[in-house]
Amino acid sequence: MGYQSRLRGGKARDAFPELEPAQAKPSQRGRFLKGRLTDAVNIRMAPLWTTSRTLRATTLSVTNMHRYGELYTEFLRARKRVFIDAKEWDLPRTEGMEFDQYDTPLARSVVIHEFGEILAGIRLVPTTARCGCYTYMLRDAQRGLLDGIPPHVLYEDAPVAPHIWEATRLFLSPDLPAKRRALVQTGLLTEMSRTAVAEGATHVIGIVPAVFKRWMARLGMSALPIGPSMEIDGDRTQAAMMHVANYVMSEESKKPRAVH
Repeated sequence: MGYQSRLRGGKARDAFPELEPAQAKPSQRGRFLKGRLTDAVNIRMAPLWTTSRTLRATTLSVTNMHRYGELYTEFLRARKRVFIDAKEWDLPRTEGMEFDQYDTPLARSVVIHEFGEILAGIRLVPTTARCGCYTYMLRDAQRGLLDGIPPHVLYEDAPVAPHIWEATRLFLSPDLPAKRRALVQTGLLTEMSRTAVAEGATHVIGIVPAVFKRWMARLGMSALPIGPSMEIDGDRTQAAMMHVANYVMSEESKKPRAVH
């Protein structure tokens, strides 16, 4: 089954939304409580990106998703609400869930959630992936296998290397209020970086808005363009490579150290 997504209605930027949009819907769940984030499984120290003790960051895989109940199912349902219902992309769906040929045991799903509500998510796939005729999204676009992404999306041949992973399906819940969107997006990209580095990656590639340098700078993450700026349904997008290993090292160095 080919990848049939279409970026319609000038909404491609929603996949990598601005850090502080002018408007956002009010939150529908709970209060914004100050404190620290506790990881859902490891009970580790909170990353510096958050001041909320109610947020959770979880990385799901085929081998661990049984520990989290319906979290993966809700993640796919949240993707349907964003990409199919709101953005009207033509994607496979079943029982209220969105999925495609890249949701395999090779993938990792990073989810930011709170009280069972999915606030944000992103999918990571190694550039060494292969399942049938498919590899990963940018490479398959370059090979002419995908309808929604032009083959000239990259300047050079798509990389195939264990230290490079691809990020796709990034989304933030439209119900997040403006004051929390920057916090949650920063957390999502931080946990994406941590997950990629834990899998042996140093870099992550993906399609981002052409203005990515501006909002990447806000996060303190270095990124370089690896493809031409192109217009897709009124939005300027560009393939970029993010140096996640440097970012994670920088974030780790900011953690307070214990005094003995």
